[in-house]
Amino acid sequence: RQRYVEKDGKCNVQHGNVRETYRYLTDIFTTLVDLKWRFSLLIFILAYALTWLFFGLIWWVIAYSRGDLEHLGDHTWTPCVNNLNGFVSAFLFSIETETTIGYGHRVITDTCPEGIVLLLLQAILGSMVNAFMVGCMFVKISQPNKRAETLVFSSHAVVSLRDDRLCLMFRVGDLRDSHIVEASIRAKLIQSKQTQEGEFIPLDQTDLSVGFETGDDRLFLVSPLIISHEIDERSPFWDVSRGQLERDDFEIVVILEGMVEATGMTCQARSSYLADEVLWGHRFTPLLSLEEGFYEVDYGGFHHTVPVPTPACSARQLA
Repeated sequence: RQRYVEKDGKCNVQHGNVRETYRYLTDIFTTLVDLKWRFSLLIFILAYALTWLFFGLIWWVIAYSRGDLEHLGDHTWTPCVNNLNGFVSAFLFSIETETTIGYGHRVITDTCPEGIVLLLLQAILGSMVNAFMVGCMFVKISQPNKRAETLVFSSHAVVSLRDDRLCLMFRVGDLRDSHIVEASIRAKLIQSKQTQEGEFIPLDQTDLSVGFETGDDRLFLVSPLIISHEIDERSPFWDVSRGQLERDDFEIVVILEGMVEATGMTCQARSSYLADEVLWGHRFTPLLSLEEGFYEVDYGGFHHTVPVPTPACSARQLA
């Protein structure tokens, strides 16, 4: 079965035949942030290089039109920019102006009003380019996507009894010492269905309750937690038995999100379980042990499960 969401959280969906591509340009900042690193770095380099070349060409045109290049070495002639003797020196002066380096060898004189206007224009546009490109790079570097790499989900989900009720369970954990603040968990059942009117709905999404009514979906994720979905009359698994589970075709998508404690940015981690990744009659092994003065978590058994006696009938039949 083709996954809707991969185990690492990537959504296996590609957009095709998008005709209104101009919408990407209306939000150019987000478009640049979403680009791959190689394209972002290429645009970053081109933005500065083309700006320097463009204004360097204008500085050279001003010097050429004023006749400064024809009076090189003439101390009685006052050029627009001192010591500008060609396009290369105009390009270097453009870099010095936009980056505010100011080596002092090439300076603009007060007898060139068009040069003063161009200097002001380049200073303003250069500041705008700096703010835009540096802002894009900062946002791209500080994205919390990599923080989700240390949020782990169990490789399998299990179905077993809890307090005489069938429950669908999976385990989540955080490998870092810094915590996820305001962490919350959601789960959705992805399954195609056909309505009573004959309409076919591919990849229909149904919420699986993991404690929204009781607040159990708000997690204090200090140590690994087992998230439980009680299979009751409101659950889509109410009539599913062990035999039917092995024949069914569905996917369970789990979403863990919260704020990164170190940066305050929102982070989201995703994973999924296919029907053959749900183990009926299994339970997760404990990970916590009490040591001298602290609790220790053994992540070596994070994905381990053990078989336990579990009825093979559905939750409706059990009730």
